[in-house]
Amino acid sequence: MNPLNRRVVAILAPVLSLTAAAQAQTWQEVWGDEFNGSIGPDWVYDIGRGSSGWGNNELEYYRQENATIENNALVITAKKEAFGGANYTSARLKTQGKKSWHYGKMVARIQMPAFQGSWPGFWMLGDNIGAVGWPQCGEIDIMEQINTIGTVYGSTHWYSGGQADFSGNTGASVTAFHEYSVQWDNQYIKWFVDGIQYNQFFIGNNSGNTNAFNDNYFFLLLNMAVGGNWPGNTINDGALPAKMIVDYVRVYQSVGEAESMRISAASDTVDVVSESGYSNGEANILRSNAAGDSITYVVPNVAAGTYSVSVGMKKNPSRGQFQLSASRADQSTWTNIGGVIDEYSSNTGGDYVQVNVGTWTPSSTNDKLFKLAVTAKNGSADQYWLSIDYIRLTKQ
Repeated sequence: MNPLNRRVVAILAPVLSLTAAAQAQTWQEVWGDEFNGSIGPDWVYDIGRGSSGWGNNELEYYRQENATIENNALVITAKKEAFGGANYTSARLKTQGKKSWHYGKMVARIQMPAFQGSWPGFWMLGDNIGAVGWPQCGEIDIMEQINTIGTVYGSTHWYSGGQADFSGNTGASVTAFHEYSVQWDNQYIKWFVDGIQYNQFFIGNNSGNTNAFNDNYFFLLLNMAVGGNWPGNTINDGALPAKMIVDYVRVYQSVGEAESMRISAASDTVDVVSESGYSNGEANILRSNAAGDSITYVVPNVAAGTYSVSVGMKKNPSRGQFQLSASRADQSTWTNIGGVIDEYSSNTGGDYVQVNVGTWTPSSTNDKLFKLAVTAKNGSADQYWLSIDYIRLTKQ
């Protein structure tokens, strides 16, 4: 389910589709939402009709109110109701700007309604979609299903001199609960239903210009569209309201992957400005002339060891100085990581830059919750903007 345009899917070499049992591997859960009593804080909502029905001529208006909790499960309800110029409503949730991952195993246990006109999806988009657009950002469709068809689809979309697509499918009793997942590393993206692999896509050595899947972090999306280019715009109104039920969503990484993390959500902010014309919707904005203006990130599950630390930021129009520091979550004493960075001195054009700041060794192997802060330092008379996109920790 791409955000711009659904089309007939073409299978492009080099790929391999197969049916096989999942290869045994040790996974570490790094994030999840069990929806026990509430929708977790790492989800945000797309609201409205998008451009041309989210680029797919979809018929619904997305509302936060259509995402609820019932019996400790997320329920996305498609309704026949007039709202905002549309005749149907539904919901679309995403972790954009909150959580994103580079490689891993992404899993959700889902039950779908399967009515004429339905289009539920569990999918991922590249973090840099705001900077480069689609399909350059890359898209991984973990699960899609349309209408009353007992088939689920796993697909990828990317840019290779134009839009490039790959898809495979397998039969499933979609109105029952199943666990849908992908396993994604630097060689393959593999699709599973209930732990049984049915498809895989080769991305090793960026084959077929698939570098988006090796270079980018991706965020998760859950939604149920009504109508659109793929399912068509004949809707069984008698089936509405209809519910897509999500028991849980979990993200796992192998031990090596879990030791490299990217924190892109400011879970606690202090005096942060979002200035129209400078914010790209993905970054947090610091005023470089307001010394002490800061963004604080809470970092869970930090394993013992030493980490290389870098900050991802928009190059232009960012300029000014900043300092990165760390503290245990239960303390107020901050320790600087590296020196003061003069970002303007490295501002040589382009969209984003990853600035290597220094190394950090967490102060306690028993306390795994830390805070990292990016603080503006120069305090000059001229006001500039520092667009901070993420902090990356890579275990040495």
